[in-house]
Amino acid sequence: MDEQLKTRLSANDQAELVRAKVLLEKVSLAARVSNYVGEPIDKLIRLLPAGSSELILDASEKAIRASLKVALMTLRKESRSASNVLHKIGAATSGAAGGVFGLPALAVELPVSTTIMLRSIADIARFQGEELEVIDSQLACLEVFALGGRNHNDDAAESGYYAVRGGLAKLVSDAASYLARSAATSESAPHLVRLVTQIAARFSIPVTTKAAAQVVPIIGGVGGAFINTLFITHFQDVATGHFVVRNLERKFSKQIINEEYERISISGKEA
Repeated sequence: MDEQLKTRLSANDQAELVRAKVLLEKVSLAARVSNYVGEPIDKLIRLLPAGSSELILDASEKAIRASLKVALMTLRKESRSASNVLHKIGAATSGAAGGVFGLPALAVELPVSTTIMLRSIADIARFQGEELEVIDSQLACLEVFALGGRNHNDDAAESGYYAVRGGLAKLVSDAASYLARSAATSESAPHLVRLVTQIAARFSIPVTTKAAAQVVPIIGGVGGAFINTLFITHFQDVATGHFVVRNLERKFSKQIINEEYERISISGKEA
């Protein structure tokens, strides 16, 4: 194939990249939750009890570790997946407990809902051409938890999709190298610990949003289930955008897609 043709995106490829950028840069869990509960999420976060930040960060890290075990031990063995809808039902069921018991239930509920989300993320990855027996693809699934951790106060230049991926690149590469050469995988290995810590720090942002909504007295079990549905929908959208981009990078190159991605301007209507 002519080199010039290799670098030219078709109209369909361009449309897919626009769709991916909308999902990655404009999806807001905080906005979705605020619309549901009728209060700005910043106000709800201020109502969280003292010490909540530490509890949420710890719960986020433990949830990522639980998901890492799934990625290392079961994703490569999984057969054809269930649909996004079934994963949403599973997440809603676990969220019902969080709505009833509030913040204290987060440490128990979050690893369950995060593992369900990882299965859904893996389904989306497979649909977009990822080979889940490959370590790089497994770690790309975990990356989604960091990519979905943006809020409206973030600097766009530092929190954009490629900026976050770039910040994780060395950690992901080191973790992949360790897993490739280690016969016995362990989530306590230093390379994996550093990766999990960085992912958990960003994952804790949407988890804080989720926790703040679920401590509202009127939420209850039904509301908690709906908040978790919003939560998993957010990460399904981010996963779709992420793996569309990776698919296009395999088709062309990371540099070409990165440059095209940055050229795309998203209007409020598209978002």
